[in-house]
Amino acid sequence: MTTRLALTAALAACALLAAGCGSSDNSDTTPTTEWANGLCTSITTWKTEITSIVDSLKGGNLSQDSLAAAVDDADEATRNFTSSLKSLGRPDTEAGQEAQDSVNELTTQIDDDMTTIQDAVSNASGVAGVLAAVPTITGAIQSAGNQIADTIAGFKDLDAKGELESAFKDADDCKTLTAGS
Repeated sequence: MTTRLALTAALAACALLAAGCGSSDNSDTTPTTEWANGLCTSITTWKTEITSIVDSLKGGNLSQDSLAAAVDDADEATRNFTSSLKSLGRPDTEAGQEAQDSVNELTTQIDDDMTTIQDAVSNASGVAGVLAAVPTITGAIQSAGNQIADTIAGFKDLDAKGELESAFKDADDCKTLTAGS
């Protein structure tokens, strides 16, 4: 149950990400808006996959095997997420390189969090081991959520001209993300 709550916390972090996305009637798609679309699409996909994993744990009867399977699924979803973030490249803004550097740092942090989770599950033995691993898993998921929120919040500090903010408002995929959160 604690693991389920921890995974739910990760979803809450995704909702925080959506806060930077809004709506606009502007139909022009700039390269920066395309970058924001890519970021929001990555977030939406990851959020959907994590939700599915959380749902799979709601039935109870948490065992080492079910926890390991959920962590494997979360790891795959997270690897796909970080890979898609890395492929975004640099947004076409004055502070684009700094934004790309922030996203790259985020992917490294999230990969480290998943390693921590996998190690905790790998080292768990029996029911007592699974229960002992839960705080480590919870902490790593919460850390990942905080890192994502911090990265998005950091974009505001980089965005002196409001280019990223405008891109998020114009990005159709960000509108979908906010509508679903």
